[in-house]
Amino acid sequence: MVQDKGRPQEVVLTGGIGSGKSSVGRILRQWGAHVVDADALAREVVSPGTAGQAQVLAEFGPGVLSADGSLNRAALADRVFVDADQLSRLERIIHPLVHRAAAERLALNTGAPLLVYEVPLPGRSPFLHEPVVVVVDAPDEIRRERLRMRGLVEAQIEARMTSQPSRDEWLAMADRVVDNGGRLEDLRANVARLWRELIGEEPPVGVGG
Repeated sequence: MVQDKGRPQEVVLTGGIGSGKSSVGRILRQWGAHVVDADALAREVVSPGTAGQAQVLAEFGPGVLSADGSLNRAALADRVFVDADQLSRLERIIHPLVHRAAAERLALNTGAPLLVYEVPLPGRSPFLHEPVVVVVDAPDEIRRERLRMRGLVEAQIEARMTSQPSRDEWLAMADRVVDNGGRLEDLRANVARLWRELIGEEPPVGVGG
């Protein structure tokens, strides 16, 4: 699918933990896409003093609060990724807040050829039109190694990966797939191919890095 002339192509960028969707998002942003990161919004909507943080504390108690007044995301993650019920309770708080904020940020676009919503799991779309779902893919063992390099231990890796769709399930969701199982230069080439497919022209490689 190539964008209609007159409006930007709308994209949901997603993929399993450790797949590298943030790397793809950074490349697209360098090339001029308007990228809104759901993970960043998820931190904003529960920052100190927000209604979102108050709701999380009411649901999960003061044990998920750090000394500086921010949420202890690691402690909260360790709780919810081993208990589907707790994860659902957290999502019921966070998802509506992030969805509202994402729609507002995406509406601020001022002429970028791509509107990209980078999100850990596709769900209710903040777009007005049907988006193209782009899944960033990498073999499970490569994803596991990347998570080890982030400092996660095996139990944490297993909990996070099993809480998400399998690799086959991810691929079944995709309108487009970006392979991120290799080197950075390979990834940039794959993202350039995606740009050509969506925009119908070459990406501004070299612009912004």
